[in-house]
Formats: sequence, structure tokens, C-alpha cells
Amino acid sequence: MKKISFADLKKWESHYDNKPVQKALSRVIVKNELQGLFEKLEVKPSIQFKFSNEIKTLPVTSQKQSGRCWIFAGLNVLREIVANRYEMKDFELSQNYTAFYDKLEKINYFIEIMDDFLKVDQDDRTLQHILKTGIQDGGQWDMFVSLIEKYGVVPKEAMQETSSSSNTRFMNQIINIKLRQYASNARHLFAEDRKDEIESLKKQTLDELYTFLVTNFGMPPKSFDLEFVAKDAYQIIKGLTPQAFYKDYMHDVLKEYISIIHAPTQDKPFMKTYRVAYLGNVIDGREIKYLNLDMESFKDLVLKQLNNKELVWFGSDVSRYGDRNVGVWDDNQFDDEEMLEMSLYMTKEDELDYSNSSMNHAMVLTGVNLDEGKPNRWKIENSWGDQNGNKGYYLMTDTWFDRYVYQAVVNKKYLSQEQLQAWAQKPIILKPWDPMGSLAD
Repeated sequence: MKKISFADLKKWESHYDNKPVQKALSRVIVKNELQGLFEKLEVKPSIQFKFSNEIKTLPVTSQKQSGRCWIFAGLNVLREIVANRYEMKDFELSQNYTAFYDKLEKINYFIEIMDDFLKVDQDDRTLQHILKTGIQDGGQWDMFVSLIEKYGVVPKEAMQETSSSSNTRFMNQIINIKLRQYASNARHLFAEDRKDEIESLKKQTLDELYTFLVTNFGMPPKSFDLEFVAKDAYQIIKGLTPQAFYKDYMHDVLKEYISIIHAPTQDKPFMKTYRVAYLGNVIDGREIKYLNLDMESFKDLVLKQLNNKELVWFGSDVSRYGDRNVGVWDDNQFDDEEMLEMSLYMTKEDELDYSNSSMNHAMVLTGVNLDEGKPNRWKIENSWGDQNGNKGYYLMTDTWFDRYVYQAVVNKKYLSQEQLQAWAQKPIILKPWDPMGSLAD
């Protein structure tokens, strides 16, 4: 290993003295944010909020200080079915209701999978990954499907937000302390040959955390009345159950949709299916499964669905090249490399393999602009409220899509016969820390 010498410092200092752009930039940075200095004015005309193919949708929602984007995105897709049926101008499904059962199922999932780790070494990598991750707000499309198919949905009025459901950090901290305590106690019982006491410990932990969830979220309703105004007329449908509301009013549609990914890494050949080990919530629920496709095929399926006026749930890395105030993700809007006089580019494959990018947010595609049949920008329904972007709607350029969109959910009817055959394959199991599972962190 080579240490930094004073000769190195002198050489680098002389190099800096010969870089006038950096000297000028250092003065500007004193009172200006670095990222804002990279903006390119010349790209602004190409990122207008105008789209040749656009699906009219309801006002945006807000997940507030929580990581429930995947739930919000999923429910935003489902609510349009009811809203269109009754011509509602504003309607939300209860994100709190779905999040309650997601937390409960994740708690049970954590407790049950810990049976696989009762006698492994303390520094076992998978055990440590599970302990460090704990349970979080995030999730995957198939986890959403499992929750809806088991518990149904309710309107927002039937189970409204609480401070804890909208600001989950401290609540999650308490839950994870309790789960790690369970893991510790269960492993001690196993080591002391008191295995028969572990089941009792499971029941006690589940009971205590169920109580904690109800305290924070409220008690989920068993039935409700659907009240709404449509065509300026008040209407009410009485005595609905959450499960019947989903099956009868949303036609059990989720079973028709599958998850496709674009992960161009050596360990994930295209036209193969994958799942991530120890990723889930509902035990015996929907298998969390992805079909990996090249970008051309991936985008073709997304376009087919949008062209048929159907929304598209998708996952991406929103930490890269974004302007949250304006509501634009565009990898060409910042001239960082030229301004900083150094290369920052990595291929999508390398960004995934070297932990420089992964999915961290789920949203809904509601439109696309086609130029001579090719997309150049996409319209997004986000769940960050209506204060930023275009009343909460956002835009991504097609080049940004290529680089930072990793997952989408499409109806099986759009797949080719070859793609359907590929989907039917038994999935290859990925490591628990694979970036394709990062949306659940």
C-alpha cells in the first residue's frame, strides 16, 4: 500500500493552480449550491410537460415522511378503476390500511425466517443483512399484490392517516429493536437447548407488536360504507368488506400483472426469471418474481400498455440527475463532468454491480410523448404531494429512463409467446442484498 507523500500534495497543488475553471467555481460555490451550477439552459425546451399520449388521472397523493411509495403507486393504479366507474373527481384508497397489514406481515415474516438462522455463526453474512435491514417501509410489486389479495382495500375515509403512518422513522426503530431482541432471545434459547420455548416467544412478540401497530395506525375496519359524490349527486354503498370491495369493484385485476426488470448484469441473463432470497411479507403469498428483459423489449411492453390507456407501476433510482422543484429527471440537464473537469460516467451494469445505483422509488407512468414513433419523454404520477413538479406530476426523459428505470409492471396479455414461456421458468434465486430487491429496503 502506498501512502500519500508531501511530494504528492505539492504536485496536486500545482495541477490545481493550472485549472482556472476550478478556481472560478470555488468562488461561486461560496454562496451557491453546487448542483445548481451544472444546469444547462439549452435543454429546457426539450423537457416541456406536453405529451402525445396521456392518460387523465386523479390528483396526486402524498406519502409524506414515509417510504410507502410502492403502496401509494399501487393504490393509485387501483383507485382509477373505481373513480372511472363512478366518474369521481377525487378519490383515494387508504394507504394506512395497506401499510398496517404490510407491517404486520413483515413482522411475522422476519420472525419465521429467523428459524433458518438459529444455529449459524453470529457473523453469517445473510443473518447480519437481515438484522441490519430489519423491516422497513419499502416493498415490491408482488408484496403489494399479496396484501391486496389477502386483505382487500378500503377508501381513505375508512382508515385515515395518523402521525405515525405518515412519519414512520421512530415507529420503525421501535419495531426493529423488538425484532432484534426476538432474534437474540430465540438464538439463546436454541443454544441452551430450550427450543420448545421459541414458539411461545414468537406468539408473545407478535401479540406485543400487533398492539403496537394498532396504537400507531389505528384498528383496521372489517367493513365500511362507501360514500362519494359523482355527477354532483351524493351516493352511498353500505356494508362493504375490504376483500369484497377489491374483488367486486376492482375485478381482482392484480393477478393479471407481472413484474419485468432491466438489469444488464452478467449474473442476470435476459429472458430468465429471478427472485431475491428472504425478500417478502405475506408467507405463502404471491411469489416475488421478475422477468429480465433487454431495454428494447422492456420499453416495448411499457408502451403497449400506455398506448392502451393503462397505467404502469414502475421502479427507478430517483437520486440521480433530478430537479425535484421543477419535477424533471434528465441525465442531460446537468453538465457536471465538463464543469468539474473529470469523468463520472458508468454503464448501467457497472452502476448496479458497484453499488452506485439501485431502485429507491416507485411511481406510476401516465403518459409518453412520441416523436416519429419513438419516446422522448414520459409523464409520471408521483406521491410527493402537489407542491413540486407540475401539480405533483413529474417528467423523465427517455435517456434517463434507459439509465435509471429498473422495473415495471405489465399485463401478461402484452407479452409475446416467447416472453410468456420465459416467464413460466422457475426463478433463479438472487442474494438477499441484490439491487433488484432494494426497493423493499
